[in-house]
Amino acid sequence: MQMIRPATDADLPALQEIEIAAGKPFANIGMMAIADDDPPSLERLREFREAGRAWVWVDDSDQPIGYLVLGIVDGNAHIEQVSVDPDHAGKRIGKQLIEHAARWAKTQGMRAITLTTFTEVPWNGPYYERLGFRYVPVAAEAPEMRAVRAAEADHGLERWPRTAMRAELSHWP
Repeated sequence: MQMIRPATDADLPALQEIEIAAGKPFANIGMMAIADDDPPSLERLREFREAGRAWVWVDDSDQPIGYLVLGIVDGNAHIEQVSVDPDHAGKRIGKQLIEHAARWAKTQGMRAITLTTFTEVPWNGPYYERLGFRYVPVAAEAPEMRAVRAAEADHGLERWPRTAMRAELSHWP
């Protein structure tokens, strides 16, 4: 039975492998720097796990095939990363992980869930828009989100159109 569960320390190397695999499709659209980018470090993933904000979607043998790690930015839940092994794409795993994170955020009294993403990559901005996220104009970005976006720019992510997105948690079941 496939399901979402909290990530364990033993899962963390698999999350890195998922991230590497999920990056490969970016090469097909000319975004080699993204395709070749390093996955989050084990230490960084462990921080999310220890904070209780790292979840995995596991297959029938309890092996992670997708994951989501959630930060807190400007008092909102912030999807730091959601990735699914491309061999399991199209099964709505990412959507279910996002819904799980949104439910968690609601229980914490948060009002919104945010993320940053590429606007022109079909499985990024347009996908999140279909899930109910809306683009946040740069002028409306809160201070911590501006800091997130500045760090991403320093990492070279602004070479492609990129934005912040937000969904009100009242949108989620």
